[in-house]
Amino acid sequence: MNNKKRKEWSTRKRIVMGSIGVFALIYIAVILYNTYRPLPEGVSYKGEMHSLDNVTFLTDLTFADDQKGTNRRSEQEIFEHLYQMIDEANDFIVLDMFLMDGYNDDEESFPKIAETLSSKLAEKKKENPDMKIVYITDPINKGYGSYESKWFDKLDEAGVEIVYTDLDKLRDSTPIYSGVYRIFFQWFETGTNGWIKNLMADEAPDMTAHSYLKLLNIKANHRKVVITDKEALVTSSNPHNASGLHGNIALAVNGPIMNDILEAEEAVSIFSGGPKLPRVDAKEQKGEYKAQYVTERKILKALLKDIEATKKGDTIRLEMFFVAKRDIVNALVDASNRGVDVKMILDPNANSFGQEKSGLPNRPMAQELMEDSQNKIDIRWYNTVVGQYHTKMIMIQTDEKTVFSSGSANYTERTLDDYNLEANLRVEAPNDSKLVNEMTTYFDRLWNNEDAMYTLDVEEYQDDFTFWQRWIYTIQKILKVTTY
Repeated sequence: MNNKKRKEWSTRKRIVMGSIGVFALIYIAVILYNTYRPLPEGVSYKGEMHSLDNVTFLTDLTFADDQKGTNRRSEQEIFEHLYQMIDEANDFIVLDMFLMDGYNDDEESFPKIAETLSSKLAEKKKENPDMKIVYITDPINKGYGSYESKWFDKLDEAGVEIVYTDLDKLRDSTPIYSGVYRIFFQWFETGTNGWIKNLMADEAPDMTAHSYLKLLNIKANHRKVVITDKEALVTSSNPHNASGLHGNIALAVNGPIMNDILEAEEAVSIFSGGPKLPRVDAKEQKGEYKAQYVTERKILKALLKDIEATKKGDTIRLEMFFVAKRDIVNALVDASNRGVDVKMILDPNANSFGQEKSGLPNRPMAQELMEDSQNKIDIRWYNTVVGQYHTKMIMIQTDEKTVFSSGSANYTERTLDDYNLEANLRVEAPNDSKLVNEMTTYFDRLWNNEDAMYTLDVEEYQDDFTFWQRWIYTIQKILKVTTY
């Protein structure tokens, strides 16, 4: 190679390497900014502690006499209560619900929740045209822009205000991918002519390539909250037909705490281009319960404080769909090792809307919890004859009180590190209160299989736990490419 060609090659090499270096710097800067960017105002919210006269405890359960599903039956309370809230509302209704549709691939006959809820809201608006009804939701309900939802179209035609959460304003929980997405893919138009199969359900409308590129950011407004002028409901349940047989929990409250919930929901509405929300005129109560509304990372901070305050002889009862958050796992192990009685009912992560799952994250995490606590932590799997055990609830009992935290938040980084939008109620109750008795009775019924086979021994799934599950789980955690 002569000197001229060497110089040309050297120049091209410097240009290429320089371009790669510039891109790398931009890519890293985009990742760092969008992983730690300022949160929209009002996100990661901690409300005041309010005294309450009453807290209503509601559950959905599907169960059977054995693992084959013999004599299967369901108990459904949550949406029946929600429908009643709509019927009794006089001034306004505000909802913030993650997923509402009626698509599914299963031959199962699911409850028609999406149809019933959308019809009730539409009828309420038509009968009361001046009533403010606002529905905040996640863009998953329109395939991230690929199609319109017939359930939300019904609401829109009736005059209900629909607010699709602007997920781009939230932090990125999958930075390796989201950095590329924000540099290149976010500028493409979504379009509405989908041509790729919808992975949520075969009968759901097809999606565009750009909608899938948005989906791969794995971020969501995952809240499940309903507020009227009379009552507020915080739940783990979605108005989604294929989720209608899941196990879920809800707490209903009233009083000034409703204004805290409305304040936090208004923040989401406003940063997503929606309206301001109404408030209630309610006097402070003097009841035996205390409660506060917490969202995103504030859920985690309150939870860790409550767990770390436990001592020998106290009890922790956990019912959870996903457990993976390292801070919580460590806190539970530490509590167990200092003499706290820790029992957990977990979903086996065996299926999702008819699709078989790998058991992540709960099975490797269960193995770790048992090993690190010298098998002091007792774990049972929910017997998911259909659906999932979708509950997210912890009950911490000390000599002084019992603390509950329940709502939409799984115990994962995505839900508790200010990525997803999540919402929980944290409740303090006297140990001899009606609420504590109801929740203890509920847990004991499932743990002891009192009138059905609700739960299974931990060995039922851990016997076939494999090294590759823990290896994949570890890689996912390092690269932050999980779906939970």
